[in-house]
Amino acid sequence: MKYTLIHRDDDVSVQITKQFYQLTQQHGLIKDEASPDLVISIGGDGTLLEAFHANQHRLDQVAFLGIHTGHLGFYADWHPNELEELVHLMSTEPFKTTEYPLLEIKITADSENLAFLALNEFTVKNIEKTLVMKVKINNDDFEMFRGDGLCISTPSGSTGYNKSLGGAVIHPKLESIQISEMASINNRVYRTVGAPLLLPKHHHIDLFPQNKGEVGVTIDHLHRQINNIQSIQCKVAEDKIRFARYRPFPFWKRVRDSFIDNQHLD
Repeated sequence: MKYTLIHRDDDVSVQITKQFYQLTQQHGLIKDEASPDLVISIGGDGTLLEAFHANQHRLDQVAFLGIHTGHLGFYADWHPNELEELVHLMSTEPFKTTEYPLLEIKITADSENLAFLALNEFTVKNIEKTLVMKVKINNDDFEMFRGDGLCISTPSGSTGYNKSLGGAVIHPKLESIQISEMASINNRVYRTVGAPLLLPKHHHIDLFPQNKGEVGVTIDHLHRQINNIQSIQCKVAEDKIRFARYRPFPFWKRVRDSFIDNQHLD
């Protein structure tokens, strides 16, 4: 078993990383940054997002596994007190994998064409004033959006920024993308649909900013300012991320544990 590791720089994560290295050496596991079988993340979901973006050029060759030392570990299914059990399983058992859909973003600007993959979400906002955006779905005119911005999320990312915008929580087995509005303007002059939209695989949404100048975009935790964007296309990506599983990690259990007080379930 070959692995590589990325960790957050807080004291707890650094200490857990040292313990992990000691255990993997004892069990004969090989650290290999060039061609790992497993990418280990020690930290929170932000750390796993970093690991994903650092390894997205070889998604068909690696699986990801998170050790949770943050506040919310939606992608991390192991805790620091379980290190010995995890390393033992890594050295003795083949892991199973579960696949999650990703978001593909293509941006055409005056001076460049850009392509990205997102695990959580893509957002677009105007820097200085209301964002005006022509929206097409499957090449058909849909609406002229006016507001703060739009968030396009994956199912696994639907529990993040999308949820805070009033979007639905979507199970990752549903290959789809969700479009949620940020403070849309709705009056007798300007109208939007005013509700999240769920697009299945093979559908796409195209956005055409009507504002000139810089537009701010985020791809997961990465921020960029892009001049004079002509169009943005979002759809379910052909690529998927694979997570290594040594035990069940049900999605709805994670939702319950993250957002609901278990003491009130009885």
